[in-house]
This record gives sequence, C-alpha cells and structure tokens, in this order.
Amino acid sequence: MLETLNIALASGLGLGFVPFAPGTAGTLLGVALAWWLLGLRLGHQFTISAALLCLGVLVCHLAARYHGGIDHGSIVFDEIVAFPLTVMGLAGARTPWAMTTAFIVYRVFDALKPPPVNLAEFAPGGLGVVLDDVIAALLTWLVMVALLGLRHRVFHKAA
Repeated sequence: MLETLNIALASGLGLGFVPFAPGTAGTLLGVALAWWLLGLRLGHQFTISAALLCLGVLVCHLAARYHGGIDHGSIVFDEIVAFPLTVMGLAGARTPWAMTTAFIVYRVFDALKPPPVNLAEFAPGGLGVVLDDVIAALLTWLVMVALLGLRHRVFHKAA
C-alpha cells in the first residue's frame, strides 16, 4: 500500500505516465504549486519548498528503487517540487506571462541539461533525481530575475 502511494506521488498522480513529455505534464502541477506559494509570505515559501524538496528526495529515491534504480520517466515529483524555485520570492512572477515564461525556460533547462544541470545526475539515489531539477530551477530563477527587471525598466520608462 505504501509503495502504491509513493508511486502515485512520484508520478504526479499519474501525470508521469502520459505517453509524451511526462516531465512537462508533471511540471504543470509545479506551476499550480508555485502560484499558490507566491501568495504566501517569503518565509513560508522557503519553509514549504524546503520541506517538499526533502520529501521529494525520499519519494524519488523510493520510486527509482522501484524502477530498478533509474530515474524512470514516470517520476515527475522532482519537477513538481523544484518548479516553484523558478519564481520564489519574485512577486512580479505571479502573472500568466511570467509563469508561462518560467515554465518554458525551466523545461528547456531540464530537458537539455546543460552544465551544471547534467552534473547533478551523478549524485546518488533520490538526491540525484531531484538535484538536477533544483539546479535547472535556480538557473531559471536567474533568467526570471533578469526578465522581470528588464520588463520593469521598460514599462516604467515608458510611463
């Protein structure tokens, strides 16, 4: 029963089993989570995200063991819990265009795994499964800070 519950969590309640781009499908739950978190105070955002990331390491570790020790494509809990980091603390990101932009940039970093994202996968077990997504999210956060700053300057200069 616990194994079934863990696989349900690891697969994003089944989104990880979609036949095409399961990571992208799973990230959609991360977008909803990020939107909700951005409505909370910054300290709560960090606390909840840290707890979810710790849970993610455990859930993904157990799911990878279930799948023979690999980061199976159906495991998307790592995308779900890492995505909120792409906009954490960025009040201006709670808009449809910013969330869409963060989603696209994050998916590119996560799918292409440029350095240093690719290096994180060498970490053992669930830590490796989650760490590459965390690094992709942090790179996306840097892009979002730059884009939101640029947008702010352009719109305030025009006004």
